[in-house]
Amino acid sequence: MQPFTKNVIAVLKNIPSGKVMTYSQVAACAGSPRGARQVVRILHTMSEKYNLPWHRIVNVKGEITFKNAAQQKALLESEEIIISDSLTLNLEDYQYKIGPMDFDF
Repeated sequence: MQPFTKNVIAVLKNIPSGKVMTYSQVAACAGSPRGARQVVRILHTMSEKYNLPWHRIVNVKGEITFKNAAQQKALLESEEIIISDSLTLNLEDYQYKIGPMDFDF
């Protein structure tokens, strides 16, 4: 497994319940600020195997972007996150405020 992949998995596993991160934020924390698309790939291929909280990842606008939006919405709401009818959440309220320097890989 590549170091970036290991780092992404570690970042994802550290997102607490009731909080979200953006793809680009996860990528930056994992050591590749321009690696948001790689985060998408990792989520799609490894979420089940590594029991990753895939539902806690949204785009930079706070929008749910997974194909199974209804499931993601339900999971986020079960963590007390309010989702609008347009499948958007308020990042100011729910974004996990952590940066690249907060991880020691």
